[in-house]
Amino acid sequence: MALMVLDPTQEARLKAERQASGADRYDEVWEGVYMMAPLANNEHQELQFELGAAIRSAVGRNAGVRILAGANVSDRDEGWEHNYRCPDVVVVYPGGAARDCGTHWSGGPDFCVEITSPGDRSRDKIDFYSRIGVRELLVIDRSPWMLEMYRLDAGRLEPAGRSKPGAVDVVTSQVVPVSFRLVPGAPRPRIEVVHRDGVQRWLV
Repeated sequence: MALMVLDPTQEARLKAERQASGADRYDEVWEGVYMMAPLANNEHQELQFELGAAIRSAVGRNAGVRILAGANVSDRDEGWEHNYRCPDVVVVYPGGAARDCGTHWSGGPDFCVEITSPGDRSRDKIDFYSRIGVRELLVIDRSPWMLEMYRLDAGRLEPAGRSKPGAVDVVTSQVVPVSFRLVPGAPRPRIEVVHRDGVQRWLV
């Protein structure tokens, strides 16, 4: 259930409480509207960390590539606090559209990951990511489990493959040197990350 707070005093109190507790880590601002995201559970945070680590291992450490487990991404250098999103994993290659502004990235990272949580609006961010030039977006659904890749085509992120548990479908990135596949596991499916060399692999 969505909640709109019109009282400035209550708005300030809620923001201060979330900031003090750390619950605002995944909060965003969409065109001036403050979005309080669901607090990421343990599974979400493990996926975020392990995916970032697997991609870092695949890319290597001497390529000048920046890989972060979460970052502020905006469409502007100044006043970014009025319009930004927070992907779970961000990959930025040298010479790409994203510029490091210290507090945030202005312009689209080359590769982003969104891990869905109940009640969030991950797919509602696709238009924003398209506008700022994100080259690829991997969306990880967890209820039911599915991986879906989106790829920039004529200025729009379009579906470019999906994987469900137990299926043979592989989602291959054209940006980072890996493919992704959901494989059966307990208590949840695992994400198999395979380097394009076909030898290195990680289970997330």
